[in-house]
Formats: sequence, C-alpha cells, structure tokens
Amino acid sequence: MAKKELEMDFEDLKKNILSGNVTIGSDTVLKSLKLGNLSKVFLASNCALKIREEIEHLAQISNTPLIILTLSNEELGVLCKKNFFVATIGINGAS
Repeated sequence: MAKKELEMDFEDLKKNILSGNVTIGSDTVLKSLKLGNLSKVFLASNCALKIREEIEHLAQISNTPLIILTLSNEELGVLCKKNFFVATIGINGAS
C-alpha cells in the first residue's frame, strides 16, 4: 500500500475515533462485520493470529477494506484514549 494512502487511512481513523464513530474490540468488530455494519477495519500490527485470520476472512466476504497498521495494540489503545490494549477497530457505517 502506498505511503500516502496509508497516511490518509490513518487520518480517517483518527477523525473517526475523535467523533466516536468506531467499534472497538475484537468481539464487537466481528459481530459488526457479520452484520455488514462497518465501512473499514483496522488491525494492530501485533493482533493475535486467530483473530486476524477470522477478521480477514469476514472482511473479504463482506467487501470491507482491511488495513493493518504499523501501530502495536498498546499504541492503538493510547490513540483511542483507552487504558487497555486495542487490537481491532471498525469504522461504523455500511460500505
């Protein structure tokens, strides 16, 4: 993926986090993906392999863009202003 495109996705993520238009956590992201309620999914660089594979599969089925960030789950938690690690984030809104 081009660096400029990745920067645009990251800015989109930050904007949606600030507006509260996100679903945080593997379980809720998986449920929302199954329902087709997400327009984009972001994964931390160190997301667990089992979760990553399941989300990749569901994202492919639902034609939802999947972006794997260079941030770790700890850094993603800080970005979301959470006091816990965050491995998966979904942007709400059908694609």
